[in-house]
Amino acid sequence: MNCVCLQVFVSESSRHHGKLTYEWLLDTAQHIGVTGGSAFQAIAGFGRSHRHDAGFFELAGELPVVVEFFVEAAVADQLLQAIGAAGLKLVYTKLPAEIGITG
Repeated sequence: MNCVCLQVFVSESSRHHGKLTYEWLLDTAQHIGVTGGSAFQAIAGFGRSHRHDAGFFELAGELPVVVEFFVEAAVADQLLQAIGAAGLKLVYTKLPAEIGITG
């Protein structure tokens, strides 16, 4: 099946309406009918302003989380519209993907 991989990047401690943003994204996707999604916490990374490393406890809550969905392009667009309508300005990627089963 041809689809897209939609990745949305958030800070692990960021919140939207009192809920962790990555949880809000997963809940919103489920509400619009996405059949699955995952959130992955980074162990290290860097952005525009500085480097993040899980080895320093004082940076707790600052590591990036990638929330990922494999969906049809129209569903990805619908989720991005819901994110925008909620007032969130998040970095995302939308990449072509193919889903299959081995064997």
